[in-house]
Amino acid sequence: MKTRIGIIGAGPSGLAQLRAFDSLEKEGKEIPEIVCFEKQSDWGGLWNYTWRTGVGKYGEPTHGSMYKYLWSNGPKECLEFSDYSFDEHFGKPISSYPPRPVLFDYIQGRVKKSGVRKHIRFNTAARWVSFDEDTQKFTLIVDDLVNNKTYTEIFDYLVVATGHFSTPNMPYFQGLEDFPGAVMHAHDFRGADQFKGQNVLLVGSSYSAEDIGIQCYKHGANSVTLSYRSNPIGLSWPEGVKEVPLLENFDGEIAHFSDGSQERFDAVIMCTGYQHKFPFLPDEMRLKTPNCLYPDNLYKGVVFNELPKLIYLGMQDQYYTFNMFDAQAWVARDIMLGKLKVPEKDERLADMEKWLQKSHSNKTHDDEIDFQTDYVKELIGMTDYPEFDLDTVASLFKKWLKDKEDDILRYRDKTFKSVMTGTMAENHHTEWLDEMDDSFERYFSESSAPEKNPEKEVLMQR
Repeated sequence: MKTRIGIIGAGPSGLAQLRAFDSLEKEGKEIPEIVCFEKQSDWGGLWNYTWRTGVGKYGEPTHGSMYKYLWSNGPKECLEFSDYSFDEHFGKPISSYPPRPVLFDYIQGRVKKSGVRKHIRFNTAARWVSFDEDTQKFTLIVDDLVNNKTYTEIFDYLVVATGHFSTPNMPYFQGLEDFPGAVMHAHDFRGADQFKGQNVLLVGSSYSAEDIGIQCYKHGANSVTLSYRSNPIGLSWPEGVKEVPLLENFDGEIAHFSDGSQERFDAVIMCTGYQHKFPFLPDEMRLKTPNCLYPDNLYKGVVFNELPKLIYLGMQDQYYTFNMFDAQAWVARDIMLGKLKVPEKDERLADMEKWLQKSHSNKTHDDEIDFQTDYVKELIGMTDYPEFDLDTVASLFKKWLKDKEDDILRYRDKTFKSVMTGTMAENHHTEWLDEMDDSFERYFSESSAPEKNPEKEVLMQR
């Protein structure tokens, strides 16, 4: 019988795994039987925008955290697939910071070309997994959400590719239940329009706090305040945006902070991160980790050390994204095919400890970028995944960080050269701060006339 491989999730990581096997199939090589289960109605994971919050059509918790007007917050040149360039997909240069619909179109282009959709069962949610030590096989129980049917599948390997940015970490502050305005987690943020003219408090100092804060500013919030726990983001904010120390409690609409200051707010958005959550896995198979660059108990960042036939993809905190998921998927593929040997547990532990120690020595964001660059280099060196100039990608990441420090409102107007093709990105026809339409059609329109941002003049006069 053919080896059977189950994949849970058809987001960027799950699609990378499917693409890794497809690359062999296109060479005429036989591949295992693969079944991918996706609880949404389409592929793309977090890149699927939905207006729904809380639960979806079939009562499942909403997976996506995407919002209107989300533009890439890092250069597209840092996430480009090495086997499918932006040039190949769009046929012409585009800007370095495209909006969500454009990036989603690029992601879909590669998998549409590969024909991996045949392996995916949509609207199907994983419910429970068990592993039989005698047969060395996984039993996966799933629900067909459309037909309200529960059934079981047996697999030799299981790949968990569900991501870790869908289960919110929602803190509590005294008095929050009596706050009269809107309270939400970034997971349920769907656009900044509703906060026009309001005083908005964001709790957290993550990339989501940074971007949602600037989105609210751009779309007309009266003021934006970011409350940090340990360290501020520390950027040069425009007038109307500021950082304050940790939120302590609420008294009605008044928020009190640890430095003794207080302020009235109309809305609160918790940008407080996400949990690694795997409710379909028993305790002994569950990855337990904070959001970090190198989760413990994963050999090469992918193989679950206590059960090497269980694979996790995309569980790291991320500078690299799409191309790192590819590198992981190619390694996982070759392990499942027996082309790469998983060493004994002692050797795996030693390898993990090496990476964990290296991770602990990181002091700066540049250190973190270099760390993840070295990690991706090692993975690519283990397989036949097409190599690319990772050192140049690392330098682009560092330039991106500097651009944000220089001007948080205009860093998305910068352009970079593709590491894969050498093509220089073009300037978007409208500066990001003026562009109020993130649609695919607007992005590729020939019009260079700027969209009018009715709030911009007011913002600039503060």
